Amino acid sequence: MLRLFCFGGLGVTVEDVFLIDPDPERGGRERGVRVELRLLPPQPWRGSVNASQPVVADRAVWRADLLETAAGGPGTRDRMHFHPGMIANEPGRRVFVPELTEDPMGWLEGQLIDAVALLEAAGVENPETYRDSADTLREGLAEVVATVSTVLDGVRAGELARTPVHPGPQI
Repeated sequence: MLRLFCFGGLGVTVEDVFLIDPDPERGGRERGVRVELRLLPPQPWRGSVNASQPVVADRAVWRADLLETAAGGPGTRDRMHFHPGMIANEPGRRVFVPELTEDPMGWLEGQLIDAVALLEAAGVENPETYRDSADTLREGLAEVVATVSTVLDGVRAGELARTPVHPGPQI
């Protein structure tokens, strides 16, 4: 299930994932939580003052994958990594840091607390224009991190991320 938090022009998605690496030398099965920082471009107003307005969670600019190998079992934290910048929604290389493995939720909070710095590192044009949205994200950060923690607990309990992600449309 994909969860979306909206903070003005920025969004954070939280999704439980079960991935199968197509390269058997590299991978295997990984389960966990994917967290992405996304841009929410403004949409034209539609309808009356009371009409629901569209929300588009478009370009992903940063990603953290709190993954564990299925073979290693819940709690191993053996595949937790992040992607500091994404190009055309595609992640670059995996970056592994001890701080993420040691304290995933503390590390995540430390990253998202300064979203403008993440935007700068990802090469987003005019990242300062997102300052108000980044401040709002900071105010709601405890709820985001709590959700990530709850979802990771559900994955580890075998309640979530039970079906592998497949490319293509999922309806």
